Amino acid sequence: MPVNLSAPDPAALHAVPGIRIGVAEAGVRKANRKDLTVVLIDEGAAVGGVFTQNRFCAAPVQVCREHLARDFGIRAMLINTGNANAGTGEDGLARTRATCIALARKLNLAPEQILPFSTGVIMEPLPIDRIEAGLPAALADAAPDHWARAAEGIMTTDTVPKAFSLQVQIGGATVTVTGISKGAGMIRPNMATMLGFMATDAKIAPSLIQPLAKALADASFNRVTIDGDTSTNDSFVVIATQKAAHGTISSLDSVEGRALVEAMQTVARQLAQAIVRDGEGASKFITIRVEGGRDAAECRQVAYAVAHSPLVKTAFYASDPNLGRILAAVGYAGITDLDQTGIDLHLDDVHVAVKGGRNPSYREEDGQRVMKQSEITVRIGLGRGDAADTVWTCDLSHDYVSINADYRS
Repeated sequence: MPVNLSAPDPAALHAVPGIRIGVAEAGVRKANRKDLTVVLIDEGAAVGGVFTQNRFCAAPVQVCREHLARDFGIRAMLINTGNANAGTGEDGLARTRATCIALARKLNLAPEQILPFSTGVIMEPLPIDRIEAGLPAALADAAPDHWARAAEGIMTTDTVPKAFSLQVQIGGATVTVTGISKGAGMIRPNMATMLGFMATDAKIAPSLIQPLAKALADASFNRVTIDGDTSTNDSFVVIATQKAAHGTISSLDSVEGRALVEAMQTVARQLAQAIVRDGEGASKFITIRVEGGRDAAECRQVAYAVAHSPLVKTAFYASDPNLGRILAAVGYAGITDLDQTGIDLHLDDVHVAVKGGRNPSYREEDGQRVMKQSEITVRIGLGRGDAADTVWTCDLSHDYVSINADYRS
């Protein structure tokens, strides 16, 4: 069961003017499940994306990068689950391009105006015949209020769909931000996330969309980890349809730009944290806050060392305050001039370690009280400066092994 996460209420997900979504059952891998999604984008929208840094990236990632670089004006996205189309070589690229051509023909667009996305099992041929056969049903289903259906249609091992939405006032106009994501395992984004899609009707200069996508990813999806594995298919796309009734935002540092970024970061963080809460076999949601670093990068370096440690994660699962494991991870994080006598450690309100040693007032029963909670904050002080950063992760349970051992069956 996910950690304090429930399925979204479809009525709470605001339609974004300029976006229509259709979902169908194409039988990509299994019958009788939503597995094919089309997102139709009105002309004039600005679209940006960030993708996995895994060099063994999937065919759709390669084609997305090509199509965004061509700058023909993205008008649709095509998303399938059940098959990642990764590790498939030139044949995989040809199959991805064939699906773009098939959708482009039905929409009277150029193939370069389509962004393709796949998620699922690696090293299996993409069944383009099933995808093409499912397109008419997906297009017929297209409607502005199908965000919840899309969140369900992109799931793999997720136990609940992930979607969030809000509306804010910017420049005297109501602006909508709605997004969906998927992911539960193979999660250690190194640019973005598994799959994430966010749209707003905000009116922004097209040159801002790519830096906006990167900034949003850096503040959210690049702060989560479940198992330390960077997927071959990670993709995060941001769409601004330009439909809102405010003046064009020409700077993200303007009053209007900051308001938009804040709203979109709120949704992006909710989507990213939902992935951790639904981590494969997760029973606890853990915030790791590292403070007192010389810069944010070394704070993240320490936070990820702790978050990736199987020993730390299994201790959390067992509610075992074996907190020397956390200190050991801090020590091997790679900061060569780290002074261990400057390290402090808190579990929520419990001060565990001070100046690199056990706090004389720390009691193990206090640590165990915190470790039994479903949500835990680990706060680490490095005593080196004023920088800080945060990473979100989960525990590691027996179910994680079972889920991944049985994934292809």
